[in-house]
Amino acid sequence: MNSEKPIIGITMGDAAGVGPEIILKSLRHPEMHDICRPVVIGDIAMLERAKSFVGSEIPVRAITEDELEGLPEDSGTVYCLDLDLLPADLPVGQVSPEAGHAAFEYLATAIRLAMDGKISAICTAPLNKEALQKGGHLYPGHTEILADLTGTEEYSMMLSAPNLRVIHVTTHVGIVDAINMINPERVYRVIQLAHETLRRSGLENPKIAVCGINPHAGENGLFGYGEEEEKVIPGVERAQAEGIDVVGPLPADTLFFRAVRGDFDIVVAMYHDQGHGPVKVLGLDAGVNITVGLPIVRTSVDHGTAFDIAGTGIADEKSLMEAIRQSVDLAPKK
Repeated sequence: MNSEKPIIGITMGDAAGVGPEIILKSLRHPEMHDICRPVVIGDIAMLERAKSFVGSEIPVRAITEDELEGLPEDSGTVYCLDLDLLPADLPVGQVSPEAGHAAFEYLATAIRLAMDGKISAICTAPLNKEALQKGGHLYPGHTEILADLTGTEEYSMMLSAPNLRVIHVTTHVGIVDAINMINPERVYRVIQLAHETLRRSGLENPKIAVCGINPHAGENGLFGYGEEEEKVIPGVERAQAEGIDVVGPLPADTLFFRAVRGDFDIVVAMYHDQGHGPVKVLGLDAGVNITVGLPIVRTSVDHGTAFDIAGTGIADEKSLMEAIRQSVDLAPKK
């Protein structure tokens, strides 16, 4: 019998990390099955091994792509689209080219299924960037793979945590490169992406605040070399002229406090650590990574593979559970 619950494809990420463990721990919560039909895209052998790490007896069953359409609602079973790419004795907690390559293939498969409408959204467990590149895939991370394989040129990373949302103008580049990459067109497009994403989520007129690049947002030329005036302000003014409720650039050292207080619905950060730091201060298990601008829905945990605790069963599943919830909220509705 067909179900109206969306099918959420959960990619295993780097199977040498905590991905298989947090997937099993998440899917033993009945509430996850109440809101969607989850299917793991990965290696069933890694899930079977992880059952001993987390003390789970939940059955794991392999399915084929042809079985996705009729995927049942079953909170007592974990269904896995088994790509069978890894040896059963893959070392835990170590960088592995084989695991890096497999993580890429899991994601590529999920992207194809989402583009074909066979799954409603993608939720990703973490991959390891070093393993990914040693496995032959020269990408900085998930976001860039998603953009490349979907043919998306304009996209951004949005982090969502309790009382704080952050979207980024630049992400996985060095600080000098990030400043060089910032320009009015990119600032405008990220403001626009933030506005469109929050409107789709139900906010009629989201309040957006934009960070400065320099300390105190340059303080009228006292700090920096006019980057705010040259790179940021024209993009903000263009968005304002279109009726978007946006202010800035504002000093980042106080802006995030104001956003958590409720003054703004989302903050536009200029570079990776400017945006990630405040979110992670709220708790590594609280953040969810959402790639906006794609033709498909993708959410993710906002933590890494945690090789240091992989295999111990102590990894916290809360971030993955929240990522699954948000993927359901953002998935296309029938």
